[in-house]
Amino acid sequence: MGDLKRPLEGVKVVEMATFIAAPAVGRILADLGAEVVKIESAKGDNLRFTAPNEGRPMDPHEDTNFDLENAGKKGIVVDLRTEAGVEILFKLLDEADVFITNWRPQALARKNLAYEDLKGRFPKLVYASLTGYGEKGPDKDLPGFDYTAFFARSGWSGSLYQKGTVPSNLIPALGDHQAALSLTVGILAALFRAKMTGQGEKVTTNLLHTAIWVQAFQIQGCQYGNEFGGVSYPFDRRDNQLPYQPAVKTKDDRFLQVMGPNFGIYYPLIMKAIGCEDLLDDPVLGNQVEMLKTGRVGEAYDIIQEGFQQKTLEEWVPILTELDIPFAVCQTYEEVVKDEQAWANDVFYEMDYPRGPKALVRTPIMLEETPLPPYEKAPLLGEHTEEVLASLGYSQEEISSLINDGVAGIWKE
Repeated sequence: MGDLKRPLEGVKVVEMATFIAAPAVGRILADLGAEVVKIESAKGDNLRFTAPNEGRPMDPHEDTNFDLENAGKKGIVVDLRTEAGVEILFKLLDEADVFITNWRPQALARKNLAYEDLKGRFPKLVYASLTGYGEKGPDKDLPGFDYTAFFARSGWSGSLYQKGTVPSNLIPALGDHQAALSLTVGILAALFRAKMTGQGEKVTTNLLHTAIWVQAFQIQGCQYGNEFGGVSYPFDRRDNQLPYQPAVKTKDDRFLQVMGPNFGIYYPLIMKAIGCEDLLDDPVLGNQVEMLKTGRVGEAYDIIQEGFQQKTLEEWVPILTELDIPFAVCQTYEEVVKDEQAWANDVFYEMDYPRGPKALVRTPIMLEETPLPPYEKAPLLGEHTEEVLASLGYSQEEISSLINDGVAGIWKE
């Protein structure tokens, strides 16, 4: 491994954002070497208080998910409702290369912190905004979370579930992290241009657009209806165009996910695995087009499901591996956190906490010639306020006055 510095060392980022999606962008940039200063109100980022929702202890010294989104940053408390607080923000932006926010358009406009308000004063600044529904249109000022803007509005929850049941259970951050990666790409492109030309840029993405993009295959395909064998979502899993695509249950009640988009290659292999190769000679059950045309794909589905129930998971793994059939065990979260393959690829980092070590997830960007980024815990509320203010030129007397006046805040146990 080389001794190169991380690629964003020297880049300064100011983050004025809460919850998950936009702070996740700051975390990625920090991992890449940027100095990220996170601004919070005296009440703190709301993500500091969601532990009960996720089955975690309510403890600022063991806040695994806040650490996930905010590791490696410096945290300050500033009241941006005050003129002195906005002055602190502007002093930070004077030195910054990137500004990240997820405030809604109306809130930014009300505080004169929209891109149009700042670009004249900070012409080299990359201004990055992540919202629920975008910055145009009738719903631009709606509150947006991944459950609503990403999953529900985009068609995910209304389409991707077994027909006749209910939308699947959801988890927080799944949509947020995808949107974070989108915004990060835009920031890096704009930052490159800013460094080359001195010209800043506004970069935006939103949860709705990201969710539609990641589902684009089916959203575009739905416009053809059933004319070419497509299905209308939600649908019964027995009607899947690839009868082996739905997860299969083994004899010991575990689930396996088998996949292979080329029917001509993988259907024969799967039939061989379950001992039903004779069906390949059937003019209908051996031909995908005929199965779909005659509405008999469900029969193949039933045969495959029944076939996989004849052996245990332990028995199936070597059979599928030998046939080179793409498959994976449907693991639980408890199994994932112990996954040898994930650990071998530095997916996890073991962090010490008061209740014992816990596996924390790294951001999914690895650089071959530079060392892995340190996984430092997120800042406590206001932990670095005095340090950052001093770096901006405030005297100790001025810092004390700002704290006493409630403009700035520091960590207190």
